[in-house]
Amino acid sequence: MLNKSYQKIINSDPNLIPEVNDFIFEILNPLKIDNDLLANLNLAISEGLSNAIVHGNKLDPKKNVVITLKCFEDKIEVSIKDNGNGFNPNEVPDPTNPENLLKDSGRGIYIMKSFIEEVKYNFFDDGTELMLVFKLR
Repeated sequence: MLNKSYQKIINSDPNLIPEVNDFIFEILNPLKIDNDLLANLNLAISEGLSNAIVHGNKLDPKKNVVITLKCFEDKIEVSIKDNGNGFNPNEVPDPTNPENLLKDSGRGIYIMKSFIEEVKYNFFDDGTELMLVFKLR
């Protein structure tokens, strides 16, 4: 389980997010990770997947999302890569500002950053990669 990499590829369908959560749980369950950390990880991955499917791939069923999970002694790294054109994370409105409180979207990045030690983006010609790093306590 440790120092190992796992990968799953899904179509851009939000209904497949629970399938990815099950995939992650099967890998992490033997590691006996704290339930709160596992819940935070699950929430952040779900948000990242949703963003990749909806905003990155624009719900195009011909486009894929690639999820890579790497387990180490002290951390778990998750990569979520879509086929989108990218965006500027600094231009995403702050969902805690009063003018944004009632908007239907814009909370995913905020939620991920609330639960995860490291959230970063890599931009490529063929898509965007979200990197989530979870430190094991």
